[in-house]
Amino acid sequence: MGILLTEEAAAAGGAASMIGIVALYVVMFGALYFFMMRPQKKEQKRVAEMISNLETGDCVLTTSGFYGIVIDISDDTVIVEFGNNKNCRIPMEKSAISRVEKANEN
Repeated sequence: MGILLTEEAAAAGGAASMIGIVALYVVMFGALYFFMMRPQKKEQKRVAEMISNLETGDCVLTTSGFYGIVIDISDDTVIVEFGNNKNCRIPMEKSAISRVEKANEN
């Protein structure tokens, strides 16, 4: 009879440790979501909103580090004028824009 009790206690202890392991994984995944995935999604939303509010005349900073003025906007591309030379107009993808400064701010 004593052997049966110890086997039942071991089985109950195994189930409790399994629940503890599952709970640990749930907590780890929750922490991973709140510290890594959620801020990245917020940043993607911010960039998408910035690109959607892009207008002609806005000053932009490209991912390569060049400042320019938006001349024309189409579906996926923008034409940006760089420097004082009016002949230096380059078409580029909207995803190449890292920062936008509105023309009417300063």
